[in-house]
Amino acid sequence: MASHTEIPPGQAADRLALRELIDAYAHCADRRDAKGQMSLFTEDTRFLVFMDATAAEPTQTLHGRESLAPVFDNLNTYRATTHFNGQSTVTLDGDRATGESYCLAHHIGVDESGQRTLMIASIRYLDQFTKQGGDWYFAERRLLVDWTETRPSTP
Repeated sequence: MASHTEIPPGQAADRLALRELIDAYAHCADRRDAKGQMSLFTEDTRFLVFMDATAAEPTQTLHGRESLAPVFDNLNTYRATTHFNGQSTVTLDGDRATGESYCLAHHIGVDESGQRTLMIASIRYLDQFTKQGGDWYFAERRLLVDWTETRPSTP
């Protein structure tokens, strides 16, 4: 673990901006703001989904900001979601950075029989960030699902 007795102001600002980027992604997801969510990514972004975090190959690979629309739109199949961001680590390298962040994603849905369900997913994101025009963006985001649990839920 690095010692942070003194952090240069620019580095502190970059770390804060990256945390705000991670949180903005979750906020947009829960508000069904697909356009806002897409705007957090570079034009040539890569988004890889690993429904099994231990898999060698992704379940889904998307290239380019516009390709993200159907994935983010899929959240509309749920009545509500809450993405709760946990710990994150970031390594800065000039206008580039890498990071790992944890998220517990709660999804309220209704199954075929009309039963309300709660699906909880433990997710990790492995990110590559880039700074363009003074703002940070996701250049690549790998979504890794560590585990899920689905159970009946009462209103």
